[in-house]
Amino acid sequence: MCRNIRQLHNFEPPTTDDEVREAALQFVRKVSGSTKPSKANTEAFERAIDEIAAATRRMLDDLVTNAPPKSRELEAIKGRARHEKRMEREVRIRTASA
Repeated sequence: MCRNIRQLHNFEPPTTDDEVREAALQFVRKVSGSTKPSKANTEAFERAIDEIAAATRRMLDDLVTNAPPKSRELEAIKGRARHEKRMEREVRIRTASA
């Protein structure tokens, strides 16, 4: 999965529409291979973002869980720890091949 797309389900406070749209934007960018569409493709790009955001919002609203809501701060800390481990691994790989 693209590292820029974050889990949005089961957070307190609930996921905002802006967060859903940002995830949809990241998905469309990844799938299209473009961070900014040409003028000819802008309408298709924007329509895809809107449709994916709407589908994502419906899904998030329909999901059911018994798990307690997650903390954004705790999830951010976990994400930074994963990033640091990944970077340490990269450094080891690069220095071992040098």
